[in-house]
Amino acid sequence: MEGVKGFFLIVSLLSSVFMCVQCSRESNFGLQLFTQQNGDPSVVKHFDLKRYTGRWYEIAAFPSFFEKKNAVDTRATYTLNEDGTLKVLNEGWVNGKRDYIEGTAYKADPSSDEAKLKVKFYVPPKLPIIPVVGDYWVLYIDADYQHAVIGQPGRQLLWIISRKSHMDDKIYNQLVQKAADEGFDVSKLHKTPQSKTPPPQ
Repeated sequence: MEGVKGFFLIVSLLSSVFMCVQCSRESNFGLQLFTQQNGDPSVVKHFDLKRYTGRWYEIAAFPSFFEKKNAVDTRATYTLNEDGTLKVLNEGWVNGKRDYIEGTAYKADPSSDEAKLKVKFYVPPKLPIIPVVGDYWVLYIDADYQHAVIGQPGRQLLWIISRKSHMDDKIYNQLVQKAADEGFDVSKLHKTPQSKTPPPQ
C-alpha cells in the first residue's frame, strides 16, 4: 500500500511540474529554458574592435535590473587597452546625479573575427569585489560604425546605440526591425531620454 501511495505521489508531482511548464510557456515569462527561437542570433563578422572605441549613446534598451529605470543621458565609453581589451565606462544620470560603473570588454574567442564579446564588471561599483560577466554581441553595425544593435544569445537584453545622442526615426525603425528579424521581442524596447546637450565629460 505504501508503494502505491508513493507511486501516485510521484505522478502527482510530475503532473504539477508539467502544468508549471505549460503555464510558463503560455504566460511568456521570458525564461531562457523555453525560448522558441531556432539557434542564436547572428552577429557582425570582421568586427573591428579599434573602430568600436569611443562614446556611444543609448537610444533604446530592454529594461534590466542593473540599469536604473529613471536614468537619463545613458552612455558608454570604450577605450582600447594595451592588451587588446576594452575599458568600459557606463554612465547615466538619476535626478541630476551621475551614476557610473567601470568594467572590461573582450572577445569571447580571440581568434575569431565575430563580434561576440564578454563584458566583466565588479559590483558594487563603490566597493568592487564581486565579478559579473555577461555576453555582449554586436548584432548589427553600419559601415561607418555610427549606430549598432547589441544583444545576447538568450534574447533577454537588447540595446540600440549611436554615436550621437539622438537618432533619426527612419534609422531607428530600421534597427528595431533588424532586432525583430533576429527574434527579439521589440515591444519591450524603451527609449532612453537624452538631453539636447549631453552632460560634459
